[in-house]
Amino acid sequence: MTTLPTTHVSFPAGAVSGESPVLAVHPLADGRYAVVTGATPFHPLDHTWPDQPADLGTLTVGGTTHAVVDCVTGAVGPDGALLVGADIPVRRGDEEWSWLVLHVLAGDPGDVVGAAAAMAVDAERRALLSAAHSGCHLLALALNAALAPRWRKDPGRSDAFGSPDFDSLAMASSVMDTEASTDTYRLGKSLRKKGFTAEATEEYPALTDALPALTEAVNTRLAAWVAADAPVRIEVPGPELTARRQWHCELPDGSAAIACGGTHLHHLGELAELRTELTLSEDGSELVAVTRPKRA
Repeated sequence: MTTLPTTHVSFPAGAVSGESPVLAVHPLADGRYAVVTGATPFHPLDHTWPDQPADLGTLTVGGTTHAVVDCVTGAVGPDGALLVGADIPVRRGDEEWSWLVLHVLAGDPGDVVGAAAAMAVDAERRALLSAAHSGCHLLALALNAALAPRWRKDPGRSDAFGSPDFDSLAMASSVMDTEASTDTYRLGKSLRKKGFTAEATEEYPALTDALPALTEAVNTRLAAWVAADAPVRIEVPGPELTARRQWHCELPDGSAAIACGGTHLHHLGELAELRTELTLSEDGSELVAVTRPKRA
């Protein structure tokens, strides 16, 4: 396959439609077809950190509208072969590879290379995923603040507000859908060596017993941030899929920034409510936060 330029993306600014020429059509191993365009509003599933699901929608070319049933990251290596998703052996942005958004169709679209494609993202689904993703970042900051007293020493990594960054230090997985984000944190030896305390001490109860108060503290902070209708933006250094983007939110506590390649709200007033539920696994080895946004 001929090496293609890196796809330009407009989803960081919130775009849900666009038009661009078709650069290639590639048959996939499962019988479906991947359409590559020069630019796209579609957000693909990231192969390195697959937290936000792919955008779905339609692609219209040559007078025919095709359902985009999936959208994934593809990469063309030095040997000219296209690899898809989990088969890509390098991290996104490797300069020896071309990085592409693959619009996956159920069937062969025919000879459409060179034709203009009109793309339309399912805007309602996008809005729900964006709310869940923004909620995930807010949960991280609120949880870091609530857990700050449980650190015996400085772990060497802090968030935007100076709290020990429990979210990044303990993160095992982060997954979102149209209803919630689910973040799972590992409470193992590595975290304890960094200074985190889950056990009971003279200053505070065991994490198991502290969960109700911890949950209330997190939700109180989330409610205050939503009520402040804080603005949200994505800092974009360039239009390339590989650009290192950052989520920014001007919260009452200050300006927060988190590296992120997903889609987000434009301001927190788009939410009527944001609440999380914290639980521990039966063996106490994992803390799970399920954060549900309610749109205004």
